[in-house]
Amino acid sequence: MTDWLAPLDELMVLTTERLRLVEVEAPPLSAEEQELTDRAWDDAVLAQPSMFDGSVAASGGLGREGPDGLVLAWMRTTYRRYVLRKVPGATCWLPHLFVSVLQPTDDGRLLLGRMASWTAAPGRWQLPSGTGEPPKAEGEPLDVEGLRALAARELREETGTEAAAEDLGLECLLLGPRGDVGVVFRAPPRSVSSLRQQHESLIEAEKARGHDPELDQIAFASTSGELAALDGPTADYLALLVDRHSQYSQHELGRIGR
Repeated sequence: MTDWLAPLDELMVLTTERLRLVEVEAPPLSAEEQELTDRAWDDAVLAQPSMFDGSVAASGGLGREGPDGLVLAWMRTTYRRYVLRKVPGATCWLPHLFVSVLQPTDDGRLLLGRMASWTAAPGRWQLPSGTGEPPKAEGEPLDVEGLRALAARELREETGTEAAAEDLGLECLLLGPRGDVGVVFRAPPRSVSSLRQQHESLIEAEKARGHDPELDQIAFASTSGELAALDGPTADYLALLVDRHSQYSQHELGRIGR
């Protein structure tokens, strides 16, 4: 039996020993809602031509299953459905599903990235992240391994850092006030110098191809208090996860020191 969770006013962090994903149908749009969606999409593309109406996996809800399990429902849709979130009075929008990666440094900090001007959140500092993607084949299930592989790909594409998918541990899940769900993975620690070098190499390679990288700057933080020094807004989850990582690092240092 699944006990579906109602989003609270504050961001929730949930840990689990087991995560099961189940596909559900996206609520259909009425003719009026479809027209509203298409108009909103056309306006969004005019404002940001880099947008494309690709396939995405949206969140269909998060629930508890047994004493130590979580169930994540997901829906096949496209980016077009997401623009309704910004339309006043619209009620047929869908919550986001995304993956994020905690990339620690060997001195206990976390890698942060600033979104480039052409992205959906220009100037925002966040973890390496990506929107959930459904399997390419219709009816093929999405599972934790698929999310893990997506997280490894986003880390590589956004920072230049290579990590094998199997080396990414499931850290926690985030449930936002609007029903958005983030699946957070933890990568093995790396040196600050190697992370900087890999990001610089990525920028050079992208610019040589005529592209701007998705994360145009990186920084490192060990506590949420350091986020105030960043030149831009931060993702709503960032302070919470930076402090959570700080507690994790202190625990690990204490364990090693015993």
